[in-house]
Amino acid sequence: MNCTSFQYSTHAVKRMLEKNITTFEVEQTASLGEIIQDYHDDKPYPSVLLLYFVDTRPIHVVLAKNIETGTCIIITCYQPDEAIWQNTFKEKNR
Repeated sequence: MNCTSFQYSTHAVKRMLEKNITTFEVEQTASLGEIIQDYHDDKPYPSVLLLYFVDTRPIHVVLAKNIETGTCIIITCYQPDEAIWQNTFKEKNR
């Protein structure tokens, strides 16, 4: 996803601190990650769930993009739980 800049929600910063996720990991995921969910009806901007492996660590980032400014808003981020997600981390267990 092409972002001119990043804006972090308070929630995202809280999760980053709790889960020891760095801005580098978040921005790598935002820039290089695979879209695994599309939330095109989200307001005020459509958002996506991205997956990227930083080294061997899977990271999920939910971000919305302000198309007018190119700013990507990081809504949340986390390391997906193997108990909840399938081994590819692209789909939840059923």
